[in-house]
Amino acid sequence: MSLEQENATPQEQFLEIIQSEDVLLIREFLNNQNISDVAELIYEFPDYEVQIIGNMSTHRAASTFKILDFSTQKRIIQELPAFKTAELLNDLSADDRTAFLEELPSEVVKELIKTLDPEERKITLSLLGYPESSVGRLMTPDYIAVEKDWTIKEVIEHIREVGKDSETIDVIYVVDDKGVFIDDIRIREIILANPEKKIEDVIDNRYIALYVDDDQEKASEAFKMNNRVALPVLDNNNILLGIVTIDDVLWVAQEEFTEDIQKIGGTEALDEPYLEIPLLKLFKKRIVWLVVLFLSEMLTATAMGYFEDEIAKATVLALFIPLIISSGGNSGSQASTLIIQAMALGEITIAEWWRVIQREVISGLLLGTVLGVIGFTRVMLWNQIFHTYGNNSLLIASTIGLSLVGVVLWGTIAGSMLPIVLKRFGADPATSSAPFVATLVDVTGLVIYFSVAFLILL
Repeated sequence: MSLEQENATPQEQFLEIIQSEDVLLIREFLNNQNISDVAELIYEFPDYEVQIIGNMSTHRAASTFKILDFSTQKRIIQELPAFKTAELLNDLSADDRTAFLEELPSEVVKELIKTLDPEERKITLSLLGYPESSVGRLMTPDYIAVEKDWTIKEVIEHIREVGKDSETIDVIYVVDDKGVFIDDIRIREIILANPEKKIEDVIDNRYIALYVDDDQEKASEAFKMNNRVALPVLDNNNILLGIVTIDDVLWVAQEEFTEDIQKIGGTEALDEPYLEIPLLKLFKKRIVWLVVLFLSEMLTATAMGYFEDEIAKATVLALFIPLIISSGGNSGSQASTLIIQAMALGEITIAEWWRVIQREVISGLLLGTVLGVIGFTRVMLWNQIFHTYGNNSLLIASTIGLSLVGVVLWGTIAGSMLPIVLKRFGADPATSSAPFVATLVDVTGLVIYFSVAFLILL
C-alpha cells in the first residue's frame, strides 16, 4: 500500500479498492477491518452493501450482518446470490437468525428455512415456535454442558473440542445424564481448580435461571440485577434448553426503549427506521392516536358548553382556560412519564400503587400550591396596574389559585395511576402517553375549574 493510501480514510481506501474490482484485494481489505467499521461502510455506501457482505469470509459476514438494522438486512438477503444467503443464514447463531426471520413475512421465512442445514433448520423451527416476546426466542442452543462427575481435566479437554462452536465459553453448564440443569460455573473457576477435582466439588449450587416462556423483560431485569454474561434457559422440568447472552438482551432492551419512546410521543411503535418506513404505513401508525385524541378533545367543547351560562356571567373566566388546562396536562404528563420509566426499570411494581399515590398527592399539592400562588399573584398584580378585573379581582384571583391546586393535583394523580392501571390489565404502560394523559386532564380540568368558579363567583 502506498503512503497516500495509508493516509487516506477507510472510506477513501474502500472506494479506491472496490472500484479496482480486484476481488482478492477487496476481500483482504474487508477482512482486516473491525466489524463495526464494516457496518459503517455498508450504511455509508448502500450501493455496495451486497458486494461488501459477499466478499467477506462467511463468519465475518455473519458477524457484520447481525448488527445491521433490519431494513438493511432485508435488502441484502433479497439481493445476495442463493448460495451466499444459505452460507450466511447457516453461520448466524440460532438466536440472531430467529430474530431476523421473525420480522419477515411467513412465505419468505418458509423459503429461507429451506436453505438451512437440517440441524440448523430444526433449531430455528423450534425457536420460532415460542411466543414472540418470550425468552425462548432469544436463547441459543450453542453452549457447553458437562456432567458433575467429570474431572476438571476432562472439562477442559471438552471445551477445547467443542468450544469454538459455542456462543460463549465464559460460563459452563452442569447437567445430569438426562439433561436436567444442576448449576453453572464460570470458566475462571475451572481454570484455577485442581485438574483432578470433580465438577461436583467446585459448584456451589447458587445460580440464576430463566424459563423458556418467561417474558423478555424478565431476562433484562435478571441480567441487570445479577452481573452475568449469560443465563441458562430451562423448561418446566428443569431441562436445560439453551442460554441467553447479554448482547441479545441489550438489543431487546434497545428495541423496547425505542418502542416506548414512540408510544409516549403519541404514536404506535414504528418497527422500522423512520426514513425506511413507507409513507402510507407511517400515516396509519400516527392517525389512529390522533383521531382518538381529537375525539377525546371534543369532550372539552362539551364541558365548556355545559358551563356556558357560568361563562356568560363571568366572561373573564374564559381568559384563563388555556392556563388552567395546560397546567393540569403538563403535571399529568410529567407524572406519567416518571411512572412509566420507573416501571420499565423495575423501580416500582403494581403492588406499590398506594405508595405511589401517596407521593403524588403530596407532590401534586406542593406543585399546585406553587402555581396557584403565582396565578393568584399575577391576577392581583395585573389588576393593581391595569385595573383589568375591577372589584372582583380578589374573587377571580382566588378562583384561579384554587383551581390550579385542584387541576394540578388531579393531573399528577391521573398521570401516575393510569400506567399502573394499564399494567394491571395486561396493557403496555407506555400507551398512557403524555398526549393521552394531557387530553384526559384537559376535560376534567375544565370541570374542576368551572366548579370552583361556580362556588366562589356565582
